[in-house]
Amino acid sequence: MNNMQSPKILPWIAKRAGISEELALKLWRRAVGEAETLTGQSSGAEFSGLAIERFLAIVEDEADTQSAAKLSPAPQLSWLWRHQTRMSLLSLMAAQNTYQFWQNTWNDMVGQKKAA
Repeated sequence: MNNMQSPKILPWIAKRAGISEELALKLWRRAVGEAETLTGQSSGAEFSGLAIERFLAIVEDEADTQSAAKLSPAPQLSWLWRHQTRMSLLSLMAAQNTYQFWQNTWNDMVGQKKAA
């Protein structure tokens, strides 16, 4: 199994979810193992993103289980990860569109010079 370091916000996530840091670390290791199995990789952006996504989902499930016994709702954390991912993708799409615009403009200018 991968020896990927746990996220630095793991204690904060554990506290927000109402679980112990030890349990959060076990859940992190489980998420890393699942991400490695699903991606066939032990590093890289796809692997890391999936590991964090799986970790937050597992923590939410665990928090829901524990909060059912306490009768207090646990905070949902995965929305934050999904939102951050969407915002990152929007930035990349904007950069890609800008690059494509510049490339098309350049090609049009070069094409006009050759035609003249």
